[in-house]
Amino acid sequence: MDLGLSEQQEMLSRAAREFLEAECPTTLVRELEDSDGGYSPELWRKMADLGWLGQAFPGQYGGSDGTLIDQVALFEEIGRAILPSPILTSTVLCGQTILYGGNEDQKAALLPLISRGDTIVTLALAEADAGFDGGDISVMATADGGDYVINGTKLFVPYAHVADYLLCVARTSGADSLFLIDSKTAGVNITLLHSVAKYKQHEVALQNVRVPRTNMVGQLDQGRGPLGKAVDWATVVQCGEIVGRCQKVLDLVVDYSKVRVQFGRPIGSFQAVLHQCADLRVAVDGARLVTYQAAWKLVEGRPCSEDIAMAKAFAGSASRQATAVGHGIFAGIAFTVEHDMQLYMMRSKIQEANLGDSDFHLDNLGGYMGFPT
Repeated sequence: MDLGLSEQQEMLSRAAREFLEAECPTTLVRELEDSDGGYSPELWRKMADLGWLGQAFPGQYGGSDGTLIDQVALFEEIGRAILPSPILTSTVLCGQTILYGGNEDQKAALLPLISRGDTIVTLALAEADAGFDGGDISVMATADGGDYVINGTKLFVPYAHVADYLLCVARTSGADSLFLIDSKTAGVNITLLHSVAKYKQHEVALQNVRVPRTNMVGQLDQGRGPLGKAVDWATVVQCGEIVGRCQKVLDLVVDYSKVRVQFGRPIGSFQAVLHQCADLRVAVDGARLVTYQAAWKLVEGRPCSEDIAMAKAFAGSASRQATAVGHGIFAGIAFTVEHDMQLYMMRSKIQEANLGDSDFHLDNLGGYMGFPT
């Protein structure tokens, strides 16, 4: 087992970092977070041209035949740049769900559009009492002739306002099914949910939304199968994004500790500061290792549910530690909105909760270990 990146993956990481440093400085991140769209269509098009949006799709669907490890390496750099975009929900969550569960016509029609950046798809899963951590779906899809009629409300749907399609999880005859809903369909009402982090997530109210049967992704009552596989994949990718952000915070505090002078010497020479940086290095490298181990096992087709749970729990812990250390070492200036530490802190809360927080994954890990949960 070699958890190091290949030469090609190293080249991908370097190229992605150079591109994002040039195209996505934190000044742009601030502009995009304050904008209505929450992302840059121009930058999105460039990402498509680089092959990022179809990175892990097969070549026959316009993709690059990349692996999960390739995608984790890319998302480390995306996390480092705290790039605001719908790439995780559209390319990873929805793209992989369609790849796992869609029929040939759906894959041939949608995946090339996603790869080219022409179509954005977002996952509509969470509800008041349901989400990635389980719960009963209350949004109902009722058969009516050649269509399904969908009613109910979804919460925390990322980038719904710019999505062309919603990949909606709905209750059908006995379990959950997946439906592609054109976001312009009558009865789809999208409302921005305001948050301190300025993340573009929405309430989506569905009132008598009529969807053709042909828009069902996968088999009736079997939507959780392909969705579960995609969520596993996306959770590992999300860990890579968290690791990249934590690494950037570590780099920032180390550089600052070497030049910030107090009591006649750099603050990094004091053990209290040095050990915080060293402890964070251990946490970031540890999170990276368990993330790539989970990715490697998934690619190899080995049992990896425990590894995915460990990776997300560990990454979440490292994220909280990075936030605390960053604010502690930068001190008061980091609490001003003008300081970049604010951007990394706000993004940390979103990523820690997405696809299950540390507590959720620790509970899962305890279950795998035989504890009652």
